[in-house]
This record gives sequence, C-alpha cells and structure tokens, in this order.
Amino acid sequence: MSPRERKTRGKAGYMISAVAEMYNIHPQTLRLYEREGLLVPSRSEGNTRLYTQDDLEHLETILNLTRALGVNLAGVELILNMRKRMEEMQKEMQAYVEFVRPEMLDRSAEAQDRIQNALVRVAPPRLIRTPQK
Repeated sequence: MSPRERKTRGKAGYMISAVAEMYNIHPQTLRLYEREGLLVPSRSEGNTRLYTQDDLEHLETILNLTRALGVNLAGVELILNMRKRMEEMQKEMQAYVEFVRPEMLDRSAEAQDRIQNALVRVAPPRLIRTPQK
C-alpha cells in the first residue's frame, strides 16, 4: 500500500473548491502548492484531491508564512523542511532520553552506594612553616 493510499483510508477530506473558498485562495494556488511539493492532498478513487484536517493545518502554516511574513515559496519550502527535520530530531532526542534515563537512574543509585562505602575520613593536612633563608 502506497503512502498516498494509506492517507486516503479512513479520513474525511475537503474538495479543492471547498478549501479554496474556506481560505479565500484560488484553486490554482492549491495546485501550485501541490506541484511545488509544499502540500500533498490525498486522492479519491476518482483522483479528486481531498484535503484532510492535517492538510488544512499545513496549508494554514504555508499561508501564514506567505501572507503574514512575506516569505516566497522557496523560503516556505526551506522553512517547512527545517521544521520537519527539527521535529525528527526532537523525536530522536526524546527516544534517546527515554533509553538513557533508566540507565542513569540505576547508575546514580549504584554510584551513591559506592561513594558512601568508599568514603574514608582524612585529617586535614597540617602546614609547617620552614624558616626562610
């Protein structure tokens, strides 16, 4: 099963005309975003574009970047790719922390035991002044 087929199953979608009207944009703009790879809507069996809620949130991000911040499409692509990579890195870091946390907790308890058992009282050094010549 392709990612596109997986995306269409079990999710309701909006047709391109409804999305264009909701966001006050021309359907050609949505097609342009798709051609540029910025937005990838699902397809029905009849090959009609269907925009899911996730697609609409992604579209809102694109529109915010272009309308409010004046970013061009190349900049939008760069920003979206960076955001995606940052999310991936965040997931990787979270997985690493979850892997290491039990290790560190176990070792810190062991280390505490070793430290407490290894402590030996040492008297402070006594300084003796030698006469200067």
